[in-house]
Amino acid sequence: MRVRVPATSANLGPGFDCLGVALDLANEFDFCAAERFGCTVSSTVSAADARQVATDEGNLAWRAFTLLFEHLGKTPPVAKLTVTMHVPLGRGLGSSATAIVGGLAAANRWLGSPLTTPEWLLLASRLEGHPDNVVPAALGGCQLSILGETLITCPLEWHPRIAPVLAVPDFALATSKARAALPKTVPHADAVFNAARAALLVRALATGDGYWLACALQDRLHQSYRGELIPGWEAVRAAALEAGAWGVVISGAGPSTLALVHPECGEGVRQAMASAWPNARLYCPGLDPNGCRVEGEAG
Repeated sequence: MRVRVPATSANLGPGFDCLGVALDLANEFDFCAAERFGCTVSSTVSAADARQVATDEGNLAWRAFTLLFEHLGKTPPVAKLTVTMHVPLGRGLGSSATAIVGGLAAANRWLGSPLTTPEWLLLASRLEGHPDNVVPAALGGCQLSILGETLITCPLEWHPRIAPVLAVPDFALATSKARAALPKTVPHADAVFNAARAALLVRALATGDGYWLACALQDRLHQSYRGELIPGWEAVRAAALEAGAWGVVISGAGPSTLALVHPECGEGVRQAMASAWPNARLYCPGLDPNGCRVEGEAG
């Protein structure tokens, strides 16, 4: 069977660890019954990306696959895993979430779908540690999610007037390093600042109101700290805003940068970001409305 799982852009500014959107760019995971375990990884983006992904039983997609069997008290099958990467690795686009969702979705289908999507998605969120990437990767679209004893997910409307422009630089940033840069406590005023803008962002995304978006995409919890780890972040942000973007945010833990723009400004913003980051890959991806898709059955 083949599982296609879209990339995601998490946080969207003020929605730290709870907001994310699925993008029309995906990784593929093929699981096939075999006499012994095997794993191959390839990347259409970079051979170096593929070399960084484990090809033994420590592969994250395989770990997620076997986790579901163990969760249900069943013995994992012997299978071959083939990973085809189209999502840049270590760039804040949810590549680890694609592996977790791909493995769990495949295992659930392999067993005849004993778990509902919310049930295995709770396992995915706990394995990832936060739900902002795995939820939109699994369900598609823009999602608000809260992880506690249970997982609460809420789809958010995304107005067609809002187009993403994505700049992916030629260097990676480890999520662990990006998280380590964050302070353990923040001023009360900063928490209020983000809460207000996260609430406004929900309405701005639904209505496509550019002024609301410009206000709502601001953040005080993580971007100023992570921006210091991203060479050129301020320059590419300024270039996108000057070219007409409503707002610019760090995608996930970074270093990729996401601009939200009116479709008529998309090409101008893309060119401006490309000029500010000459070695970056520029994408104008649509949203993936469906999330992960499983094709085929267990062999």
